[in-house]
Amino acid sequence: MNGYQRIGAALAGVPPDRVPVMLHNFLMAAREAGFSQRQFREDPAAIAGSFIRAVETYGYDGVLVDVDTVTVAEALGVKVDCPEDQPARWAGPRISSLAEVKDLTPPDIAGHPRIMIWLEAVRRLKAHFRDEVFIRGNCDQAGFSLASMMRGPADWMMDLIDEGNREDAHALLSYCTDAAIAFIRLMAATGADMVSNGDSPAGPDLISPAMYAEFARPYETRLVDEAHALGLPYALHICGNTTRILDGMLATGADALELDYKTDVRAARDAMRGRATFIGNIDPSSVLAWGTPALVEARTRELLGAFAGTPGFILNAGCAIPAETPSANLRAMIAAARG
Repeated sequence: MNGYQRIGAALAGVPPDRVPVMLHNFLMAAREAGFSQRQFREDPAAIAGSFIRAVETYGYDGVLVDVDTVTVAEALGVKVDCPEDQPARWAGPRISSLAEVKDLTPPDIAGHPRIMIWLEAVRRLKAHFRDEVFIRGNCDQAGFSLASMMRGPADWMMDLIDEGNREDAHALLSYCTDAAIAFIRLMAATGADMVSNGDSPAGPDLISPAMYAEFARPYETRLVDEAHALGLPYALHICGNTTRILDGMLATGADALELDYKTDVRAARDAMRGRATFIGNIDPSSVLAWGTPALVEARTRELLGAFAGTPGFILNAGCAIPAETPSANLRAMIAAARG
């Protein structure tokens, strides 16, 4: 099997010839290719070239094309800061109250320059690797995360506590989900093999499982349904310890869940068996970035042991791999999967 076939098998629940590896490594890939984050996010050739170099260096199976977590938010008018060598980040809300949602014009992200750069990078990667390496086109953030940035994270959380805000909150979530769906449609047209979204603040570290069920899951389900209508598998990522909402995440119909290292691995394995593919979940900081190769190997082998005999498994970090991660540590993780 090649990488494309290996990951395809894992997503289909068919045993691959060996453990597939798909890395969330855009920060590290850019650094090793000699690009600052500004150069990376502003040039599709830099994005594609960074990932091509990384695959050639480490020999892994699938590319996760990611740029930052605020590109769609920026296209919707959220204030964004773009540091020289850090990913772009949230800098201020688009609206100052939920009541303003009724004045928002329908989202139109298709012509936004950074959206176009992201899509062109995926097109270049697919043209380069064809059906040899699997290309996952991440589509930035899902509706709950986008709504948080539109309103401002702290104000959004306070809004959700007030039952009088329910109608406007759902209106904002619907608006943001329409934008996320638009990105998925654009990404599907690049030839990407899979699409995904992050919904970073939607987990139990920040909101209750009941709030997740009302304010996040229905809108994530819309994204999954759209991906499936386009003939593509879909992966969902939520940061933090998602153990308490695993059933809810699975109820979205997602083909794969990319889970953070805080999530109980065995609970996830048991909940997901026969329902979805597990992607993850080595600690990207304490283990991969700051640990030794021996520690990386040990933690990887523990994870592999937990999923032994489970075909629906793709090895990755639990979230974005830091730029300063030693090459030897990444090699140790991949070697453990290969051995």
